[in-house]
Amino acid sequence: MRTRLLPLLIVLMAAVLLALGVPLAVSTAAAQQQKVVVDRIDDTARFAALAQFVTDTPTTARPMSTDDRLETLRRELISYYGVYGIRAGVFHRNASAMANAPDDWLLPTTGEVREAFDEALLSRRSHDPAQVWPWQHSRLVVASPVIRDGDVVAVVVTDSPTGPMRSRTLRDWLVIGAGEGAAMLLAVGAALRLTGWVLRPVRVLDATTHAIASGRLKSRVAAAGGPPELRRLALAFNEMADNVEDVLEQQRAFVADASHQLRNPLSALLLRIELLALELPEDNEEIASVRTEGKRLAQVLDDLLDLALAEHAEADLTLTDIGRLAEERIAAWAPAAAAKKVRLTGHCTPTTGWADPVTLSSALDAVIDNAVKFTPEGGVVEVTVTAERDVSTVVVTDTGPGLTDEELARVGDRFWRSGRHQNVKGSGLGLSITRALLAAGGGSLSCEHHEPRGLRVTVSVPRGG
Repeated sequence: MRTRLLPLLIVLMAAVLLALGVPLAVSTAAAQQQKVVVDRIDDTARFAALAQFVTDTPTTARPMSTDDRLETLRRELISYYGVYGIRAGVFHRNASAMANAPDDWLLPTTGEVREAFDEALLSRRSHDPAQVWPWQHSRLVVASPVIRDGDVVAVVVTDSPTGPMRSRTLRDWLVIGAGEGAAMLLAVGAALRLTGWVLRPVRVLDATTHAIASGRLKSRVAAAGGPPELRRLALAFNEMADNVEDVLEQQRAFVADASHQLRNPLSALLLRIELLALELPEDNEEIASVRTEGKRLAQVLDDLLDLALAEHAEADLTLTDIGRLAEERIAAWAPAAAAKKVRLTGHCTPTTGWADPVTLSSALDAVIDNAVKFTPEGGVVEVTVTAERDVSTVVVTDTGPGLTDEELARVGDRFWRSGRHQNVKGSGLGLSITRALLAAGGGSLSCEHHEPRGLRVTVSVPRGG
């Protein structure tokens, strides 16, 4: 969830920063250009003031001759060009040069300079030039009219390079970009803290839900921060888990109590049956049938009690030699397999795993018992112990009739037995008890087809503590 929420927050914050940064960058560039334009306007106004009386006849009030004024104007333009590198010139109405710097810079017949000159002839300063961006290698042209007695007698034109202005704009943009980057980093940090704060209760709730689904019913959501709604959800989840655990505990207690309470009446009933059998002929079929059903009912009650205890038991895990334990169970079941003329073999690689030895022995007994029970005469039951990265496995394969896909889906259900095996002794609780015992210690039991025929049962226990 965090990987989906965090990019969304980052995209939104980046959009906000761009919405603020782009206008700021545009206004910065416009301010830099406006500053340059204002400077050029001041410069052209100063040159227009010098050129205004260049053609006047000298008087007592103005003893300087026209040539002297013109020479002064030329020196100012040359100095201006030498210091700033800005081309500047004063041009008559007929576009001839009154004074210019450099000397070879003349008024073109077309282009931006000419347009500014023609506009200034109309007795107004040329319009503001278009915005120059850092990637554009253009120039700024500013023209001002030289007015005397209400008439435009000449035009002052400046043609400025934009390199320094573009460099300053780019520097300002870099500062803005650095600020945007720093703000983005702060925003990402804030987003990480925010998503962590919001999702921490969700992660705890998810982990606890998984733990309960895995059979650890004592797991609860620990108190954590986060929004009030999620804290209330955590409290409600804990209450629900408590209620579910209470209901399951009541079910287990009922099964255990019922099994225990029924054992005494059933034992008394079986005893009376045995007493009655003493008064009947030895080969009476009815009494033999009643005796068999009574023993079967007693076995079912024992299995129910074992199942209730298995679901409630805490696993006592120790580091167990799985290969050696499997060899012991193979040796224990070898006589039963030989009596049925079934070949029982083992390939037990030395490996260890964390398991309750008694529980694992019981699980292997149940699996090997089923394999031997359902394998026909002359068949083979093979037990293989292997070690993988995280688990140690005991695989039991047989060459019996196997199960269909529908039957495989129901293996391990309580009291379930295949319709083809109803005549085989058993209560249908053996694998249920085995799975419950293994699950308490983090183990598992699974069944699948064995090619070309038979069943493959895998018992797994964790290798790590």
